[in-house]
Amino acid sequence: MASVQLHNVKKSFGNVAIIKGVDLQVKDGEFCVFVGPSGCGKSTLLRMVAGLEDITSGSLSIGGKEMSNVDPADRGVAMVFQSYALYPHMTVSDNITFGLRMTGHKPAEIAPKLKRAAEMLQLEKLLDRKPSQLSGGQRQRVAIGRAIVREPDVFLFDEPLSNLDAALRVQMRTEIGKLHSELKATMIYVTHDQVEAMTMADKIVVLNAGVIEQVGSPLELYHRPRNMFVAGFIGSPKMNFITVKATPAAGGKIKVNLPGGSSLLLNGGAAKLEADRQMTLGIRPEHIEFGTGREATIACKVRLAEYLGSETMFYCELSDGNELAIKADGLAKAASGSTIKVAINAEACHLFDKDGMAVVNGDLTL
Repeated sequence: MASVQLHNVKKSFGNVAIIKGVDLQVKDGEFCVFVGPSGCGKSTLLRMVAGLEDITSGSLSIGGKEMSNVDPADRGVAMVFQSYALYPHMTVSDNITFGLRMTGHKPAEIAPKLKRAAEMLQLEKLLDRKPSQLSGGQRQRVAIGRAIVREPDVFLFDEPLSNLDAALRVQMRTEIGKLHSELKATMIYVTHDQVEAMTMADKIVVLNAGVIEQVGSPLELYHRPRNMFVAGFIGSPKMNFITVKATPAAGGKIKVNLPGGSSLLLNGGAAKLEADRQMTLGIRPEHIEFGTGREATIACKVRLAEYLGSETMFYCELSDGNELAIKADGLAKAASGSTIKVAINAEACHLFDKDGMAVVNGDLTL
């Protein structure tokens, strides 16, 4: 296996800049996920690592060796695409071993690699079938098996689960996680689904419009977002954003005036604020207590209630028009159109300035 290093990597198509200077290190054996909205450049960046897209400028190394001008076949990487890209006239066995046969490997070398991959992916009983006889999840396992037998230095996954239904995505997520633990391989995985990123990654790279917004572990990005983009993208349901007035308070704290007249105190640390400065308060739906509590209480009108069994989601509107999503216990009830009171946990609040940069992150312990 090998590490991957990118230094000031840029990619342009004509005069249009797609990747605008990426610096990143993926450690040996790390599971790194590129995440971001459609069009942010995550698949393009992955294809540059694979050698399927040329680098306009910058450097890329794999295992300490410069790869910018090395052919894809010689980079020691294997890629699993969004489409399964299986040969319909070949059996599962032939699909998995096709690359090895094309590179001149002998049957005696291929057989143990096929056996190992089939056992890992539970494909032993399917080796004589053709793709048309397989389910979507089984086809994706065949595509992954084709990558495994090559024994690459780096595995690259380009949204491999997006064509599967919800239940299969959960199953395949688990299987890929187990595969990473077993192979201890370096893996780079692209997805627009932040749930996949949170559940699978050692390191998440949040991309937006061709630049990296933040790099860190799933919990670091969840609890310590560096700006509103990351805060809103990581987490499901997404973080609530409320327009507030903030002013310095005694003891280095920040007083935040909430819609409706209540207020709360945040640990401001070294934050320097002008009095009554307009800012954005961030609070996740699960950190809002349904009903009154010891924290700041705020009234809101219920617009929609979703009863999901284990939890209930309330989508509400504050007096100033701000929207508020609340994740409550599954037994909580409130009729649409009714007014409820909720308590906001000050320790879980984030505060963002006019540029969307985090001034205060919640004090919840990681």
